[in-house]
Amino acid sequence: MTTTASATATAVRTFAIDKTHSEVLFQVRHLVTKVRGRFTNFNGTVVFDPAQPSASSLTFEIAADSVDTSTPDRDAHLRSADFFDVEHYPTLTFVSSTVEKHSDERFDVTGLLTIRGIGRRVTLPVTFLGFAKDPWGNARAGFETELTINRKDFGLMWNAALETGGFLVGDDVKITVSVQAVQQ
Repeated sequence: MTTTASATATAVRTFAIDKTHSEVLFQVRHLVTKVRGRFTNFNGTVVFDPAQPSASSLTFEIAADSVDTSTPDRDAHLRSADFFDVEHYPTLTFVSSTVEKHSDERFDVTGLLTIRGIGRRVTLPVTFLGFAKDPWGNARAGFETELTINRKDFGLMWNAALETGGFLVGDDVKITVSVQAVQQ
């Protein structure tokens, strides 16, 4: 059974992201279509008090070498110095600084997103999906967010000019994160 924040949450609760029930996806234009991919190795902690958002926080870390577009050659290129440079920058991170409540289900989580060692302040529009107990009695919480970043803002500059004009890879990257987290 899933319940809303206002019905059950009255105090700060700490949750660890359950990687087996969560996903980090991205898409970017390539020529005339979009390439989609995901990261398979990530972790994080959600400290959540829906009644007092200022007591809430989020930390999230992604292993850059876990990038997966289902194309081994492309994935190797994404891990190279042309893109994520995983040898020098093994993680992508987000650390929140503020949480602002708009409704029982909608929060803005602002913080520092760091990719390739370059940190930029971003605001994640987070939807709280509710609390639930799993069959083993563990309290869980669900969250989703989606944002678009310009990859060049984070040092992901590689591209190739096309004979017909334009470039091979688009600048805008849409990131979608869906998280199920278990209370600690």
